[in-house]
Amino acid sequence: MARYLKSPFGIRFKLVFLSSFLLVVPWLGYQYILEMEEYLRRGQEEIVLGTARALATALNERPELFDEGSYSPARQTSDLYVYPVFYPLALDDNTLVDWQDYQRYELSYGQHDTIGTELNPHSPYARYYHYDSSLNFKLLVGEYNRFLYAYLKVVDDNIVYRSPDSLSIHRNDFLQISLVSREGELKRYVVAPRGPEFLYAYEAGDDLRDISALRHEERIAGQWYEVPDGYEIELRLPLTMLGEQIGFAIYDVDDPQRRNVSSVVATSDVNDRERLGFLRRPTPEIDRIVEGMGHTNSRIQVIDRVGRILLSVGDIQSATGLALSPDPVSTTVNKYWLFIEDNLLHPLYYQLLTKPSNDFIDELYAGGTAEGAHIDSALAGAPQTQFRTIPDTQTRILEAAHPIVADEEVIGAVIVDQNMNGIRTFRNQALETLFNTILGVMLVISLGLFAFASRISSRIRELRNQAEGIVDDSGRLRNNIKASRSSDEIGDLSRSFSNIVERLSQYTTYLEHMSSRLSHELRTPVTVVRSSLENLGLVAQGQESEIYIQRAEEGISRLNLILTNMSEATRLEQMLQSSEKERMDLARVINGCVEGYRLAYPGYTLSTDIEGPVLIWGVPEYIAQLMDKLIANAVEFTYPNKPISVYCHAIRDQAVVRVSNFGPYLPEEMKGRLFDSMISVRSQEKQREPHLGIGLHIARLVTEFHQGQIRAENLKEAEGVAITLAIPLLEE
Repeated sequence: MARYLKSPFGIRFKLVFLSSFLLVVPWLGYQYILEMEEYLRRGQEEIVLGTARALATALNERPELFDEGSYSPARQTSDLYVYPVFYPLALDDNTLVDWQDYQRYELSYGQHDTIGTELNPHSPYARYYHYDSSLNFKLLVGEYNRFLYAYLKVVDDNIVYRSPDSLSIHRNDFLQISLVSREGELKRYVVAPRGPEFLYAYEAGDDLRDISALRHEERIAGQWYEVPDGYEIELRLPLTMLGEQIGFAIYDVDDPQRRNVSSVVATSDVNDRERLGFLRRPTPEIDRIVEGMGHTNSRIQVIDRVGRILLSVGDIQSATGLALSPDPVSTTVNKYWLFIEDNLLHPLYYQLLTKPSNDFIDELYAGGTAEGAHIDSALAGAPQTQFRTIPDTQTRILEAAHPIVADEEVIGAVIVDQNMNGIRTFRNQALETLFNTILGVMLVISLGLFAFASRISSRIRELRNQAEGIVDDSGRLRNNIKASRSSDEIGDLSRSFSNIVERLSQYTTYLEHMSSRLSHELRTPVTVVRSSLENLGLVAQGQESEIYIQRAEEGISRLNLILTNMSEATRLEQMLQSSEKERMDLARVINGCVEGYRLAYPGYTLSTDIEGPVLIWGVPEYIAQLMDKLIANAVEFTYPNKPISVYCHAIRDQAVVRVSNFGPYLPEEMKGRLFDSMISVRSQEKQREPHLGIGLHIARLVTEFHQGQIRAENLKEAEGVAITLAIPLLEE
């Protein structure tokens, strides 16, 4: 009979697979949202170009604006020249590498820039009095995105920090920042750290020694860190804090014990408003014009005809163009759903989507000049837009440039930049909402189909299990199939199987009782024939008649033995059902049986390996009957002059009995059927008496009665067969 491989794809898998075609729905939604993103991109392109056109219109016909300011180093005066910075500066990296494009503009201050203050012990009012060159610093001031940035590289041979428990700020090295606010008031701020750390600035009063007048100023940020020849200070403050005047001063303390200020080097007289330096900024008129365009959520730059950046307003990292306001209804999200989104859905979605990131650096405008095809086009007189991708983060930048014209001549250009993260965020939010909705619907449908398929599969499996359970290991019908009351096809199939099994059970019962019936029915005519032969033997005379009578008696004896064997297994099964087990020593019973076999089979050698006691629950008579069948089977197949081995030991929690003999191997196809009823592997010429294959079947019945297992296997070390049975030991 052909054997078919079981398919790994069941009904549930097939239904779920068919439901996966619903994925075409989110694909169509994805294509629709991509098309919508393209329309938004075109709209944003028109808005950016319109912003550049509007600002260029405001700057047209004003050539004087492009003649102001210069990028050459400022003269050495008390005024400070503010250089425009075109990218964000890091204040926490302990290095000035961010300033490398501007450091050529830094100014130096030393012994000729000392001033006298109330903290100087020598001359509090003399400006030039100190000729010690051990203290000097270099300064650079820049402007970026409405913040004033500055750094000071201070050369100091002995740094003295504030004591950890000191409240005063003047008995150590410190920085003083003096400025005139937009309201015209002189303000003093002091940075006096206790070591290399982030800046913690104080607003001081007229007297720096007055501790009660100190107020923390959180708008001033930055860092103080040491270098081999002194220390460096990076700081930032908003332009809204100051008007047009500012100055910086370094106070130096050399003696850590007395802690008196030994010298002060300053950009100007930081304690006199009249002598305080001014801020000099390029193109102030352009700055005022562009300031009104600062709310466009864009980065705006104005360049001259050679591409030099005169002004830059806005930050490209935050210039997203399309600003999405959060939905107040959706701000309260279930924490479990939020966890699923963050840990399961979003990692899956962003395998396909590009997640926008504002953590990028636009190196194209890192210097003081701008370049690009759109700029070249604008300086040639034709406005143009273009898209550019930053490789590291895959962020797309939308750039628009529009020419500034005076007397029909291009004198500069306006550049408006935006990143596309706003549209990408909008697209991602739309796709997430679409995917979440569709996945929710598909999940409900799939779960419904899965539940339906599981119900069908479970009913089919239940029917299969019932079909497999109606036949035991010996091939007998033990159970029936319970007919289902369902009106569908599976229920109809169940009822059909139940009817077939019931009819088959009746027929099997008839066959099982046929041997006993035949035995009972045939014994009467056999008895009649036997008695008739006996009577004939008493009457008939002659040698020839005696031979025929003897042959008839042998045939009757053979027929009687067949009838006895046919009913033996049936009788044993009936006795096993009513027998009671007792505590017995299996080794002792088998040892006694072996002694009897030595007398019954004098021509055979029986070797034993029996170690007791081996205690089990059982019936000694049935164990003896089992051994009779095993020894008789071994004697039947043993080669001449070869021993028969009997083994009995207690191994772990089982009693193991093995009877082995040297003889022909078992055929491979018979190993699993050897203990079935009516199975025999003897050839016809070797059968000295009738065999119906009942002996080993009886051995299996006795073993199963004792909750054991029996098996037959070929020997590996020599040609032969071993029959092994294992019976559970008696639990003490």
